[in-house]
Amino acid sequence: MKILIDTHIFLWATSNRKMLSKEKMDALQNPYNQIYVSAINVTEIIIKVGIGKLTANFDPVIMAKQSGFNLLDYRAEDALSLQTLPLHHKDPFDRMLIAQAKANDMVIMTNDALFKLYDCELI
Repeated sequence: MKILIDTHIFLWATSNRKMLSKEKMDALQNPYNQIYVSAINVTEIIIKVGIGKLTANFDPVIMAKQSGFNLLDYRAEDALSLQTLPLHHKDPFDRMLIAQAKANDMVIMTNDALFKLYDCELI
């Protein structure tokens, strides 16, 4: 299974695993699953650190690679469904992750309840 992780899942998986449910930990550790960190996750972290909304003293790209996660570029084709994606969620980073997961037939791992309002598969 191809799993695109939400930014908070990435942060928890690399620094605070006790925040993750058993189901999420099992999925992350399953060798048959491919876990992806998007350029969107990296962008969100860098922006939030820059404006003081998040403290992180690591390079998210290096951290993703060291954690065994795959990096996923955000393509123009990933953005196309944003035009018709309902506005249930106002966070642009989350909306882009949803659009990217849908465009690439991926499951999204998140704890964000608003993702349930979208037509996407979740863990």
